[in-house]
Amino acid sequence: MAVRLWGLLFLLCPAFAFAGTQPALQELIDQTEEGETLLLPPGTYAGPVVVTKPITIDGQNKATIDAGGKGTVVTLKTDGATLKNLHLTNSGESTNDIDAGVQVRGNFNVVKDNVMDNVLFGVDLQQSRNNIVKRNHISSKPDFELGQKGDSVRLWYSFDNKILDNVSENVRDMVIWYSANNIITGNRTTNGRYSLHFMYSRYNLVENNYYLNNAVGIFLMYSDSVVVRNNHIAHAAGPTGIGIGFKETSDLTIEGNTVLYCASGLYIDVSPFQPDTTNRFSNNLIAYNGIGIRFLNDWHSNIFKNNRFVDNLTQIVVSGGGTANRNDWEGNYWSNYEGFDQDADGIGDSPYELYAYADRLWQNEPYAQFFKGSPLLEVLDFLERLAPFSEPRLLVRDSKPYLNLLAENDTEVAPASKPEQQPAGAVEEDPADLSNALEQLRRSLEN
Repeated sequence: MAVRLWGLLFLLCPAFAFAGTQPALQELIDQTEEGETLLLPPGTYAGPVVVTKPITIDGQNKATIDAGGKGTVVTLKTDGATLKNLHLTNSGESTNDIDAGVQVRGNFNVVKDNVMDNVLFGVDLQQSRNNIVKRNHISSKPDFELGQKGDSVRLWYSFDNKILDNVSENVRDMVIWYSANNIITGNRTTNGRYSLHFMYSRYNLVENNYYLNNAVGIFLMYSDSVVVRNNHIAHAAGPTGIGIGFKETSDLTIEGNTVLYCASGLYIDVSPFQPDTTNRFSNNLIAYNGIGIRFLNDWHSNIFKNNRFVDNLTQIVVSGGGTANRNDWEGNYWSNYEGFDQDADGIGDSPYELYAYADRLWQNEPYAQFFKGSPLLEVLDFLERLAPFSEPRLLVRDSKPYLNLLAENDTEVAPASKPEQQPAGAVEEDPADLSNALEQLRRSLEN
C-alpha cells in the first residue's frame, strides 16, 4: 500500500509550518487516494475532519487531532477506513449531536490504538456493521458530573462489531442499543456509571472484561440470548451498586464470572421474561457482597448450578415476601452451609436451606441495612433462629450443596453431571459468532 509522507509539506513550506495555525488536516485527507495511508508527522492538526473514502490515517503515536471544542473529532462516513495511533481530543459538548472522538457511519472500519481524552463520547457507531474498536484509551470531559459525561463506546442499530481491549475511565456508560451479534471482550472500565448497559440487544457475547469501581457492572434490559462469560466485576458498592443486573431478559448464559464487594452481586427483575425460557447461571463466584442475589420479586425459571456463594452478608433476598425456590438450585457451594459429608462424596448429606424470618427488620426497613452485620442485629438474628416469632419462610433449597470450595470448576472432581462431549470436528452453534467470510476479513484488519 502506498504511503504519502506529508512531512515534505513542512520542509518545503516552512512559512506554513510556523504560521501559528494548525495544519489543515481535512485537505490532507481529501488529497489522499483510496487505499493509501496518510502517515502524519508529529504535531497537532485541526479538526473536526470527515473521512469519506477507505484510507488509513496513522498518527505514529505522535500526532494529535484537536477539534477545538466543536463537533466530533473524526467522522468516518465510509467503509474500510482505519484510524490508528492518534491522539483525539477536545470534542464539542452536544449530547444531541453525540459529539465524540470518533463517529462511525460505515462498515468494515478499524479504530485502534488511539488515545481519546476531553471528548464527550468516545466512539459512536450508528447503523454500522463489521467494525473493530480495539485497544483505545478513552476518557470523557473531566469537568462534567458523571451523569453528564458521554459513553465510552455507543452502539445504535449496529451489528457484527467487535469491541476489544479498550480502557475507559471517567466515562458514563458503554451502551449497546438495538444491536445484535456484537463481541465485547477484554475491555477495562473504572470510575464510571454502567460499565456495560444493554437495551433491546440480542445475541451478543460479553467475555473477559474487567469492571472496577463503577456504579453498576453489567446490566441487561430486554436483551435476550446474551452470553456473559468470564468477566471480573468488583466494588459496585454505592447505594444501588449491582454486579450484574437483569430486567425482563431471557435465554441468558451467565458463566465463569467473578462478582466481588458489590452492594448486590446479582439483581434479578422478572427474568427470564419470555415463556418457556430459562436463564442459566454456572461456575460464577459471588463473594463478599452485601447481598449475593437480590430478587426483586417472586420469580422462576433461573437455573443455578456449580456456583460459589462465599461470605456474602446475606446470600439471597427476595423483595415483597416471596421465595427464590421456584428456581432450580443444585450443586452450588454455600459458605454458610452447616451440614456434613459422611460418605465423603463432596456433597452435603442434607440440603442447604435458607430461611427468611418475618421480623428481620433490615429487610423490611431499607435504612436498617446500614446496621446489617452489627452485633445487635446479629444477636437478633440468632434469637430468631433459636425461637422464631413467626414461621420462617423458605427462600432457597439446594438439594446437592458442594462442600469443597475448589470443586465447582473442576469437572474431574465435581459431583455435578458433565456436559455431553461433541464429536470430533463438530462446531457448537453460537449466535454471537460471525460468518467465516467476515471473520477472515476481520482478522486481516486487526493486524
